[in-house]
Amino acid sequence: MEIIHGYRECKALRDSFNELAEKTFELNFENWYRNGFWKENYDPFSVVIDGKVVANVSVNQCNMMHDGKVLKLIQLGTVMTDPEHRGKGYAGMLMEEVMKEYEGKVDGMYLYANDSVLDFYPKFGFTKRNEYQYSKKVYGSGANVTENIPMDTPEAWAAMVDVMKKMPQQGTMTMTGNEGLYMFYLSQFMTESVYYLPAQDTYAVAEIEDDTLVLHAVFGPASTEEVIAAFGNGISRVVLCFTPENTEGYDENVVEEEDTTFFVKGKAFDNLRDRKFMLQAITHA
Repeated sequence: MEIIHGYRECKALRDSFNELAEKTFELNFENWYRNGFWKENYDPFSVVIDGKVVANVSVNQCNMMHDGKVLKLIQLGTVMTDPEHRGKGYAGMLMEEVMKEYEGKVDGMYLYANDSVLDFYPKFGFTKRNEYQYSKKVYGSGANVTENIPMDTPEAWAAMVDVMKKMPQQGTMTMTGNEGLYMFYLSQFMTESVYYLPAQDTYAVAEIEDDTLVLHAVFGPASTEEVIAAFGNGISRVVLCFTPENTEGYDENVVEEEDTTFFVKGKAFDNLRDRKFMLQAITHA
């Protein structure tokens, strides 16, 4: 048994990692890798036995821009153990290895845990924390003036990555320096979710569910309110998957997701104890 990380360029280990991810979460990271978005930001720490990945805790470097400053954060995810190897303490070994690698080197750590392991993470200094989501009714009066930009070609992906790098992003807690994680969603599961506002030269990542606009991110100079208005009078409610700079007029609710609990650790989250925010849904790894 050995603990290995930094192996994304090793096809045999990457294939074994994907096999376990498929078995555990019905997820496969191979297309993400082949599309060029699995960078060094995402680093699986894995227990390997006879060349096979049997347990894993992945580190995703998710630095966040907050109040004009970069918070150096890591998100832990893809926590999994092959059923044949459960009960051997491998998850704990991996957590200890991650703590040894990153503790004191980052401003904070966070993760989203399922209900079966709520007693596990406090052993490593993590505490539960609420996230807060903002929504409101809207009364649009104009036509929809957005243009849908399909994310179905390498050229479209490259253009969107360039947008993310160069344009300002709306919100009080937004990810920076990890465009690959955004593209995990946009290049695979949300290929029809990018919209362009020509008048404001602004891009929105959004989903429309009947008359509800679910707004994930805004890249560009347009304000959140201008973006909402651009979707026109067919929208009567908006749900933000990030925290707006101005929450006036919004309903505030604790995020409640089935079988999911938010855990945090570190000085960044200690300093944010009294701030009500949510980390963008499309930054969950």
